[in-house]
Amino acid sequence: GIDVWVDPVAGDDSHDGSSRDQALRTVDAGWQRIPSGTELTVGYRMLLVAGTYPQATSVNYWEDRHGTAEAPIVIEAADGPHTAVFEGDINMFGVSHFSLIGVDIIREGDAFHCESCNHVLLRDVELSGGSAAHETVKVNQSQHVYIERADIHGADDNAVDFVGVQYGHVIDSRIHDAQDWCMYAKGGSAYLPFSGNEVHDCGTGGITAGQGTGFEFMVRPWLNYEAYGIQIVDNVIHDTDGAGLGVAGGYDVVLAYNTLYRVGARSHVVEFVHGRRGCDGTIDVCAAHHDEGGWGSTDGEEAIVPNRHISFVNNIIVNPDGTQSQWQQFQVDGPIDPPASSGVPSPSHADDDLLIAGNVIWNGPADHPLGVGDGCADTNPTCNDAQIRAQNAINSIDPELVDPEHGDFAPADPRVLPTPVAVPDFVWDATPLPIPPDARVDIEPRTRVGAS
Repeated sequence: GIDVWVDPVAGDDSHDGSSRDQALRTVDAGWQRIPSGTELTVGYRMLLVAGTYPQATSVNYWEDRHGTAEAPIVIEAADGPHTAVFEGDINMFGVSHFSLIGVDIIREGDAFHCESCNHVLLRDVELSGGSAAHETVKVNQSQHVYIERADIHGADDNAVDFVGVQYGHVIDSRIHDAQDWCMYAKGGSAYLPFSGNEVHDCGTGGITAGQGTGFEFMVRPWLNYEAYGIQIVDNVIHDTDGAGLGVAGGYDVVLAYNTLYRVGARSHVVEFVHGRRGCDGTIDVCAAHHDEGGWGSTDGEEAIVPNRHISFVNNIIVNPDGTQSQWQQFQVDGPIDPPASSGVPSPSHADDDLLIAGNVIWNGPADHPLGVGDGCADTNPTCNDAQIRAQNAINSIDPELVDPEHGDFAPADPRVLPTPVAVPDFVWDATPLPIPPDARVDIEPRTRVGAS
């Protein structure tokens, strides 16, 4: 491969960039060394000397660079993680096999955006939107996106926003300080484990699989559910005004071995609701997706997308005295009749094969309402009032976390916890539009401490 060195202080764009003492001065000059519009036959590694890289000399639009597994594109902090800092964002389109390693983006505004990308890795990075970002990290219509050991924060909407993203993961990261959900995967996102993360200080909630999407932003064949094959496992989620976890229009979603602390003050701690779907203006694309068998129409957004095969098992929820959820434990939507024009079968259920079992919930008084409402009716064999009360420890066991104020969310005495239930496998039965099945990754619970 080819190394391209960049030094924001001692470099010069007239240099050849082949070594530290021949470093270029600007990231833009380094990016231009990578051929565009063609599949690379040799890899490029841009090595960034410690320092701050101004927005004025950054890349205006990162596009049309096509690495491969054998010839990747890597931008790396040469002197160790967090030593190279961008003041400009990365706004990327049509890029493949790209890695950003050890390079921070610290600014007032969106930090990283990638559209129509594949095989993207963000590792050992801090991505801060300050107080001006809408989404700190947004990825849409992309595949194989991996975020590892990242610190992502600062947004008036979401810190991490995946729309139409299939394959990848978000692991061992801190996701925090956003006004909406800290993180979600929606719009036909699929096959994504979220594991080992610390997620905190957000408004609407912690992590949700599914939410609401403009129909035209979805990609074939994932045109029915909001989220498929999502695993939200072994995360610590704390200090969210809304629900710590949620599913909204999900198919094959596992939420297991998570610890939730001080969540849901505004209403409830966990939710299983319908996903929203509408057309945001590109009517011809929405109509084409509908005609192919997708769920949606050319009308405005409505809550119509059902849930199916959802497991909420072996989680711990602790809201200390004075921090209980305001109204109830859960929100489970009842059945609805979606418009015939949407193509969604009627009735649409948010609790189809929903399992809530093996959880320890310490939240509110003994008579705090369960909150299943019109969902989880007595006729539902997998989720009903009696089953939930029998198969979960609700205000009967106080798990007494070790030191949550200082980042240790482990139970002081794990022996008080009930025996975990088996985590169900994914069930890839028929979906209206056939999709590739994917195996559930076997993720074992760890020590329930915050992400390092």
